[in-house]
Amino acid sequence: MHMSAPRKNSKQSRSKSGVNGVESLIRLALKRHRTPFMLIRRSVLEKQYRRFRKCLPDVIPFYAIKANPHPGVIKTFIKLGTSFDVASAPEMKQVLALGASPQKIIFANTIKTPEDIAFARRRRVKLMTFDNEPELYKLAKYFPGAHVLVRIKVDNQGSVVALSLKFGADQEQAFFFLRKAKSLGLVPAGVSFHVGSQATNVENYLQAIEIAEEIFEEAKENGFPLKILDIGGGFPIQHFDNEIGINFERMGSQVRRELKRRFDKNVKFIAEPGRFLVGPAGILVTQVIGRTFRNNKNYYYLNDGIYTDFSGMVFDHCRYEFKTLRRGQKFLSTLAGPTCDSFDTLSENCEIPELYVNDVIYVKNIGAYSCASATAGFNGFPPAKIIMV
Repeated sequence: MHMSAPRKNSKQSRSKSGVNGVESLIRLALKRHRTPFMLIRRSVLEKQYRRFRKCLPDVIPFYAIKANPHPGVIKTFIKLGTSFDVASAPEMKQVLALGASPQKIIFANTIKTPEDIAFARRRRVKLMTFDNEPELYKLAKYFPGAHVLVRIKVDNQGSVVALSLKFGADQEQAFFFLRKAKSLGLVPAGVSFHVGSQATNVENYLQAIEIAEEIFEEAKENGFPLKILDIGGGFPIQHFDNEIGINFERMGSQVRRELKRRFDKNVKFIAEPGRFLVGPAGILVTQVIGRTFRNNKNYYYLNDGIYTDFSGMVFDHCRYEFKTLRRGQKFLSTLAGPTCDSFDTLSENCEIPELYVNDVIYVKNIGAYSCASATAGFNGFPPAKIIMV
């Protein structure tokens, strides 16, 4: 499928197009690839990694590969020296096969199958999380000597996806669980928490760090000092160009000060960023495959939808900014995916220029929780091809 040539009737539109490196990249890719496709920019992966390391230099990032497990993404982060957060044996197997060291992996799923625990033992992936006593018995049986972090329940106020509804031990249980781990032959290594995904409320981090400090102090007083604090993920990104309320640098600065104030130099800090590292690197490129006029609006059908690379709108509660290569007066329009399902509607109030079949619609900042959760081919429509650039 090929793109119709966009109209350039004004000096202003030419100026916008000329300074937009994203659109130049899209036009070049359209000459070589059929839509839908997703461009993952290595330069942005590197930029996001540097931003994280600069803002939180004392915190080691463990990339949460569930955000986007594409081999090109993982290889890029391996070259940068990143560690990895996995939640299953297949994820573990993938990062190990691509060259990651077992010492740079955390098995950060609090509920693990015996088979996956045994796999971690065989592959020497020692560090893992838990949040309940039955899990400790399972770990002691299938991986004696494993290093464990107790995951605690913390406030997720203001986060788009709350995770403490499903995971995390109560604070008053944490020390008991750590002591139990030690008695079962496991190594109680520290504490972990997660403030929720796309977290914009820094108070969640600060309160969680304070709670973790209290658990560290209790463990120290009882003769087994802890060594690791895992501050989880949830670091936010902008999905819209002019979105306000997203400031990672300011948030990171506050977290950094709090960690330094509450913990001594012997404590190792780690985190599990996913969206923050890969989200801004992704650009999804789709095309109009049909159009009509319905409910007094232009109605466009795209060749990608909810069941494929816009899956994050459902599973991640995400909102995206739809952009076009065509310039001109904007009209309130509806965008829908290609499947025979009315649920597959992307936006009913999108303001875009009038479009024609084969015209391009693209979305930036969609590298995380999109292609990763897309179905294999519902209704016969495959997900977008991923192209590393």
